[in-house]
Amino acid sequence: MGKKGFIFDLDGVIVDTAGFHYLAWRNLADELGFEFTEEQNERFKGVSRVRSLEILLEIGGVKATEEQKEGWLVSKNEEYLSYIAKMTENDILPGVLKVLTYLKEKNIPMALGSASKNAQPILKRIGLFDLFDCIVDGNHVEKAKPDPEVFTLGAEELEIEYTDAIVFEDSIAGIQAANGVDMVSVGIGDAKVLHEADYNFNDFTEIDTAFLDKLINA
Repeated sequence: MGKKGFIFDLDGVIVDTAGFHYLAWRNLADELGFEFTEEQNERFKGVSRVRSLEILLEIGGVKATEEQKEGWLVSKNEEYLSYIAKMTENDILPGVLKVLTYLKEKNIPMALGSASKNAQPILKRIGLFDLFDCIVDGNHVEKAKPDPEVFTLGAEELEIEYTDAIVFEDSIAGIQAANGVDMVSVGIGDAKVLHEADYNFNDFTEIDTAFLDKLINA
C-alpha cells in the first residue's frame, strides 16, 4: 500500500464560484437577448471558458465572429473576477475546512486540481492557499476533464501512484477523469448525476473522520 494523497476540485467542492460563473454568463445572455437558466448552466460544469461560450451561443442561436467571441470572453471574465475579488473565508463551503484541517494534521499530501485559471487568487482570498502541497490549475493543463491530466499532474506533484489518489469532484466529467486512471472518486453533490463515483455525499458536512481514515488506510 502506497502513501495516499487527496486531490480536490475547486468550483463546487471547496467554494461555490459556479454561482458567480452562472451570474456572469446569464448577464451576457441577457445582453444578447435570450434567457439562460440554471438548468442549462449544468452543461458548463468542468468545461473550459471557450467551450462554455460556444454552448451559450448555441443555446441562444447566436452567430458571432471570432472578434466578438473574444470580446465577450474578456468581459465575462472581468465580471467574474469582480465577484471573486469580494470573496472571504465565509465563502468556503460547509464542512470543507474541517476535512482539510484533519488531513493536514495527519500530514496527508493534498493537491488542488481545477480547470480554473483563477484558483490561486481564490485560495489566497479564502485563506486556504497554504493548506495545499501543490496547485494544478487551468494555467498548467491543456486538456479539459474528462481527460485526467489535471489529476495525473496532481498525483505526480504529490509523488503518489494514481491508484493512491483520492479525488473530490462535483462534475460527472471530473468523476470520469478520476475513474479513467483508477483513482478513488468521491462525488460531492447529486448522487443521481454523479452515479459513477465510488462514493457520494451531498456536501462535506456528511463526511466524518472515520470515512477519511478508511480512505487513508484502504
